Amino acid sequence: MKRIVLVVGITLSVASGALAQGCSVCTKTAQGLDDKSAKGLNGGILYLALLPLAIMGTVGYMWLRSKNSN
Repeated sequence: MKRIVLVVGITLSVASGALAQGCSVCTKTAQGLDDKSAKGLNGGILYLALLPLAIMGTVGYMWLRSKNSN
């Protein structure tokens, strides 16, 4: 178990630089937009994030439920 946590921790720490690249692009894009377009961009980001978060939440709930039923 400790090995898995270590591997995941190292992977996330190495990948964090690559994952943060999108933030600067979105910030520069949003700075050039008017208020209505910036709200639309934020809504699109939330819309795209909804499906993966729903999948992770469902899998986590099912895992927790099966773990507690044993």
